[in-house]
Amino acid sequence: MMTKRSNRRDVLKRAGSLAAVAAAGQLLSVPAVLRASQPGRRLNVAAIGCGGRGLYMSGLAPELNYVALVEPDAGNLQRALARLADGAGKAGVADFDPARIKTFSDYRTMFDKIHKEIDLVLIATPDHQHACPTMMAIRLGKHVYCEKPLVHHIAEARALGDAARQSPVVTQMGNQGSGTGGHQTLREWLEAGAIGALREVHAWHVFASRFGGSMPKPAPQPVPAGLDWDAWLGPAQERPFSSVYRPWHGWCDFGTGSLGGWGTHVMDAVCFAMQLGYPERVELLDVGDVSDDRFPRWSTVRYDFPPRAGSPAVPVYWHEGSKPNTDGSYKGPDGTPTQTRPHLPPAFAEIERLDPELAKRLTGAGNLFVGEHGIICCGSHGGSPVLLPASRRQEFIPPAAHLPRPRGGIMGDFLTACRAGGGSTFSGFATFAGPFMEMLLVAHLAMRAGLNQPVQWDGAAMECTNRPDLNQYVRREYRKGWTL
Repeated sequence: MMTKRSNRRDVLKRAGSLAAVAAAGQLLSVPAVLRASQPGRRLNVAAIGCGGRGLYMSGLAPELNYVALVEPDAGNLQRALARLADGAGKAGVADFDPARIKTFSDYRTMFDKIHKEIDLVLIATPDHQHACPTMMAIRLGKHVYCEKPLVHHIAEARALGDAARQSPVVTQMGNQGSGTGGHQTLREWLEAGAIGALREVHAWHVFASRFGGSMPKPAPQPVPAGLDWDAWLGPAQERPFSSVYRPWHGWCDFGTGSLGGWGTHVMDAVCFAMQLGYPERVELLDVGDVSDDRFPRWSTVRYDFPPRAGSPAVPVYWHEGSKPNTDGSYKGPDGTPTQTRPHLPPAFAEIERLDPELAKRLTGAGNLFVGEHGIICCGSHGGSPVLLPASRRQEFIPPAAHLPRPRGGIMGDFLTACRAGGGSTFSGFATFAGPFMEMLLVAHLAMRAGLNQPVQWDGAAMECTNRPDLNQYVRREYRKGWTL
C-alpha cells in the first residue's frame, strides 16, 4: 500500500537525514556507480511518476529490475504495477514479483528508506517536480533519466548541470527525438553549406489546448480518494485541490507551457545544429490570451545570439499556439473553417509553395532554416531534414556522416552508459540538457516582460541586465521541506 502522508515533523526530520546523506555524497556515489557496471546484472530502478510518460517507461521491465515506484495517485500506481507485470509476462521474466516492488507517494521517503537498493532513477513527474528528485538522485550517486523539460526554472538547469559535472553518475534528459540521428544530419548539412549562409531560423508548435490560455481561478474541491495532494504539490506553494490543475502543463506553477512541453522536442535540434550558447537578447513579438497564472495561448519570441566562430549572428524565432480563426480563412483537412488557426511563421508559406505535402506534415511542429541558397525544414522529435527547393536538393551532395549517433534511441543511449558504470550521453545534464534549458527558458522572462520589451540577458551571470525586476523569475521559492 502507499505510504501515508507525512506530517511536518516527519518532513523536517526526513529533510535533515537527506541533507546528511548528501553531505557524504562522494562516499555514497562511487559504490552505486561501480555496482551498476557488474556484467550480466540487471539494474535496480526506482521510477518517480507513474502516469503518462511514467506509465510508458514502466514498460521497460525486461531490461530493468524495478525495486520502487513513487506516485501520489493510487490509480496511476496500480496501472504502472499492472503494466510491469504484463511486460514481464510477455518477455518471459520468470522471477518477476510485483509484491517485491516498494511503493511510495513521496520520493523523499523513498530516497530516505531504500536509496542503497537503487542503481538508477527514472523521473516522469509534472515539470515542477523534476529538479528536486533529480538533484537528490545525483547526490546519492544514482544514474538519473529525467523526462523533458529537465527543469521548471533557469537556475535549476545551472544547478543540475553543475552537479552532474562533478559526479560520476550518468544523466540524460528525455527529449526523445535527440536519439534518432536527425539532429546530427541537420548539423552536418548546415556545416557542409547545404543552404549557404544562414539568414534566420524558425521553430514552432501549434497545439494550444493543454499548454496555455487563460482560465478562471479554480474553485476548491475535495481531494479525491487515493491522491496524496501534498506530495503532488511538492515544492509548489500550497493551495486547495482542483481537478482543473490536471492537466498541469499550462499552469505557470506546475508546467512550462508549450515551450517546455514541445520546444524541447523542436528547439533542441536548432540548439544542437547551430551550437548555440546563451542568447544576449530575447523579445516577445506577439502574444494572446494572457493571464498571471497560465502561459499565453499563442506567442512569438525572438532570440538573438552573438556571432559564432566563422558565422554571423542569426535570429532564432519561436512560434507557439493557435489564434482564433475569426474570418474563417483557415480551413481544416476537410475544407471547412476551424475555430482556430495555427500560429505559424510567415516563412512557412515558402514550404507550402515548394512542397504542399511536406507543409501538411509540418503544420503541427517543426523547424525552418532559411539560407542564401534555399531552406532546410524538419519535423519535431529529430525529424529527418529536407532540403528545398528540389533543384537545390539535386545540386547538393550530402556529406558522409561523421557525428556520433546515439544507439537504441535516447533511452538506449542512457542505459548503455549505465551498464558501463559511466560515460557520456547525448542529452546529459552538463553537456547539453542543462545549457539548452537555460537558453530555452529565457523566453519565459520575455513573456513576463511584455510585448516589444527586449530582455538583455547575461548568460554567464544568469541575470537580466536591463530588467532586474525579472530576475525574481530566474529561480523560485520552494515550499518548506522541499528543496533543491
